[in-house]
Amino acid sequence: MKYVVSACLAGEACAYDGRPRTCSAVERLVREGRAIPVCPECLGGLPVPRPPAEIKDGTGGDVLAGRARVVNCEGRDVSGAFIHGARATLEIARRHGVRNAILKARSPSCGYGRVYDGTFTGTLRPGCGVTAALLQEAGFRILTEEEVQHLVL
Repeated sequence: MKYVVSACLAGEACAYDGRPRTCSAVERLVREGRAIPVCPECLGGLPVPRPPAEIKDGTGGDVLAGRARVVNCEGRDVSGAFIHGARATLEIARRHGVRNAILKARSPSCGYGRVYDGTFTGTLRPGCGVTAALLQEAGFRILTEEEVQHLVL
């Protein structure tokens, strides 16, 4: 089975603070040629490092539908970059015939199941990030790094 994975989990220093969020299981999948690392936020044109961002007034699906926004801690709306990066990630996965993803938990792009609520207080709400929502709509099986530590992939 092949995966598209959050590049930060594969050891790339692309998270908002310029650091990786390394996950040994994901690194192994990449080394074995079973995973393609992508950073939706970088694909969307955002720099590294960048101000942290959260989804305000909804979830990733709401951002895709135009009902919510991704806003950084400086108050700047970065929804367009998040949507562009999500679409680029889906295109890369499709080009490689991939239908599975391992994504960074709680991220406004990659979070699956729970994301930060837009208040920058560390509060979580149910939902997905923008990329996770788009991949879910496309029928992908999605896991987070917290789930893969317990699986044999």
